[in-house]
Amino acid sequence: MQVPVFIKCFRGDLLPSATLLPFSPVKLALLVGWVYLCLYLVQRVQFSALVSKKYKPVANITTLFTGPVLLLLLQIIETIRNIRASDENFIKTIMEQLQNLIASIKSSGFVKPRNTQEITLLNSSGRSIKDIYGQDKNQKQRSHILELTEQIVLTAINDRASDILIDPRDEANYTVRYRVDGMLRLAYEIDTEVSKAVINSIKAVSDMDIAERRRPQDGSFIAKIDDSTCSFRVSSAGVINGEKLSIRILNRQAASLTINDIGFSQKQQKVIRDAISKPAGMILICGPTGSGKTTTMYGMLNEIDFFTHNVITVEDPIECVLPNTSQIEVNPKADITFAKTLRSMLRQDPDVICVGEIRDEETASIALRAAQTGHLVMATLHCNSNASALVRLMDLGITPLLLASGLSVLISQRLVRKLCSHCKTRAELTPSQIHDFRRRKINYANIFQANGCEQCNGTGYYGRTAICDILVLNDALKNGIVNNEMLLAQLKKEGDQKGKSNLQKQGVKKIVSGITGLEELKRVVG
Repeated sequence: MQVPVFIKCFRGDLLPSATLLPFSPVKLALLVGWVYLCLYLVQRVQFSALVSKKYKPVANITTLFTGPVLLLLLQIIETIRNIRASDENFIKTIMEQLQNLIASIKSSGFVKPRNTQEITLLNSSGRSIKDIYGQDKNQKQRSHILELTEQIVLTAINDRASDILIDPRDEANYTVRYRVDGMLRLAYEIDTEVSKAVINSIKAVSDMDIAERRRPQDGSFIAKIDDSTCSFRVSSAGVINGEKLSIRILNRQAASLTINDIGFSQKQQKVIRDAISKPAGMILICGPTGSGKTTTMYGMLNEIDFFTHNVITVEDPIECVLPNTSQIEVNPKADITFAKTLRSMLRQDPDVICVGEIRDEETASIALRAAQTGHLVMATLHCNSNASALVRLMDLGITPLLLASGLSVLISQRLVRKLCSHCKTRAELTPSQIHDFRRRKINYANIFQANGCEQCNGTGYYGRTAICDILVLNDALKNGIVNNEMLLAQLKKEGDQKGKSNLQKQGVKKIVSGITGLEELKRVVG
């Protein structure tokens, strides 16, 4: 086998002995690489929380000569301290440290993202984030920050996240976490200075004041990814060690969902379609924050023929655009409130009115009166159960007569994670669980449990589905609300427990169908 000529040159085979290189190119390259590594690690030590300010000069000099040895030693000491303080498993703690390290390396730019999608962040007027910052002498450094900002947003979208949380962990580091399928997970760990620059770039594109770090602010921006767009709602707040940023990723798929896609059973779908087909009445969707109320409302709206019905919505904010509907966004600064918008909507000859959220007595009263006067009204309310919804409406000042005559259907819902179809395994049931299923005559042959794979990012779950408790207000219940003042107290006491029981029954149906697991239902409902 012949040796290439250029290799022979390096070895000196083709050079006279007098002209041999006085150094090894490979050793020189390794030396230069070592010097740069030591300089980089000195910077890491300077901003590291593992070293107190008092000893930072000594640590910097030591790191300059020893390289990663000192950092490795400090990390081992910190890991041992965490294990002793929290009594956690050693392997679990080591895995968490490795995840933090990988996230830190990704954020530093040493690992380039594999994703080739192009993303552009735009403000409400359509200006890109690069146009907002413009050109200046710090263009190279700023370009790195903007690329990191875009990558954080793009990764969140590709990972199906509903929220991005950027908040300080301590004086030296910030964490970037994604809420995927309702659960938070760590995505990046970034130095404080870099994180502040990322936060400022997001605030700038969201039309927020970057100089104000203590007073809470709200804003919004848009991301253009290839041929599609995605909307974001941003909220900032001053906290200990810095500033916290919460970014809500508005659901782009809600515009195409129907009630069949949300998770309702066939019987429940029939009840909802019957309510939607009626010309008047209010359908109220209730549940805690993050239970999918707005998505369900969009799913019900998609069951309506927009060409034969005049549909008007008032939302805060508009989460997705529905074609052939009139959507109005609440803006308190411009004196556009839910109540004032509802009054004006009634003069626009609507067939269907959609209220994003009932927050006060005036909005609730106008919406219920609209349901009385020949309009189909859909609305959401923050509460735990159908019984709690009735009690809260009464607490807002709604009279029993107006409540009974306007309200038609109450829907209380929760979201449970769906088991990953690629890795779910047969559940290992305990003898007591098997006995309980047999006693209740439930077939437990198709019960699965979470396992974890690359497809679901090791969680064992992929996507979510709704479990619902539907209450139709029939004549007997309406008469009871109007005539019996003690009924609401009884509903509050017994209705919450009954609603929880109904949600559990719907959840068990999804468990025996292999859609979700026992642990997930217990986590959501109890």
